[in-house]
Amino acid sequence: MSSHAPSSPDTLSYEQAGVNYDLIDPLKVSAQRAAAATGDHLAGHGFSEVLASRGESAYVVDVGPFYVASIVECLGTKTLVADEMAQLTGKSSYYAGIAQDTIAMAINDLITVGATPLVVQAYWAAGGSDWFSDKLRAQALVEGWKKACDTCQVAWGGGETPALAGIVESGRIDLAASCTGLINPKERLSVGDKLGPGDAIVLLASSGIHANGLSLARKLVERLPQGYLTEIEPGRSYGDALLAPTVLYSPVTEALFKAGITPHYCANITGHGWRKLLRHPGQFTYRIHTVPPVTPVLKFMQQHAKQDNREAYSTLNMGAGFAIFVRAEDAQRTVEVARACGIEAWNAGSLESGPKQLLIEPLNIRFSDDDLQLR
Repeated sequence: MSSHAPSSPDTLSYEQAGVNYDLIDPLKVSAQRAAAATGDHLAGHGFSEVLASRGESAYVVDVGPFYVASIVECLGTKTLVADEMAQLTGKSSYYAGIAQDTIAMAINDLITVGATPLVVQAYWAAGGSDWFSDKLRAQALVEGWKKACDTCQVAWGGGETPALAGIVESGRIDLAASCTGLINPKERLSVGDKLGPGDAIVLLASSGIHANGLSLARKLVERLPQGYLTEIEPGRSYGDALLAPTVLYSPVTEALFKAGITPHYCANITGHGWRKLLRHPGQFTYRIHTVPPVTPVLKFMQQHAKQDNREAYSTLNMGAGFAIFVRAEDAQRTVEVARACGIEAWNAGSLESGPKQLLIEPLNIRFSDDDLQLR
């Protein structure tokens, strides 16, 4: 497998766009270690943590008859694209999609541990109260938030709408969501203890960039003569394509449970791109034999950022937004269940005994344990 080739002078990397995971990840690891020391406090309430959920996408607590999972996630800079496109086109409807993106950030993480999403809380922090005075924009945010809750069958419990002048830039909004879910029955718990050689890797399609890699996407605008209005395919602009809402994957995981299929592990392919397939701490070789088609907006970004395949797949979802690891005999049925939910899926690879590495064979790409340090 090839190593990372030297970049050309005009290659635009994620780090050049202002995001350096080598600087961010050590803080995450430090915080996780401090947080781990607090788990014993649960014993005073008669509960205990599921230790294996530490370092996973959601935290799990054993409350006796079932498990409770929880997560909080921030949307990031995708709102800035919606702001720009609203100015360019006069449309407020983009904020409905932005609402779905925010909920997807939390729910798509929560379901990786086998949880059924139950309650979502909203955090909408504006740079001033005037943000909420744009009634069409505010209503689009509300309607998009409720629609996403309906899709995932969760209750919208409430939220916080602070006006943070001096902290959040004037005219901007910072969006986040928390989500609580149940793992019931307990056998649905999916923290990787069942993962092993022979398991299949099923990839679920993304709708585009989702909500990770937007710093790179916005930086790329500087290279486009027509900016966000640059046409990437007939009738569709770069900005419109970037704002395609993130896919909500919980209908698939719920349908799998009803079909009698319990994933051995799941990975939400967000920041770190396909390297997220290496998230499980076990020593396995992940061999990919089928690569999903790359969505037009991601193909466009790769081309104009002049990234080779390794760089692109290390940062972006490249057409696959979620990975489900199941028994080999359940792989085809998993694909069928996803497709019945309206989400394209592929039986894309398998696990083997061996050194911890991801081999994307059709593209001659190799990622090793050193390429992802999240614990």
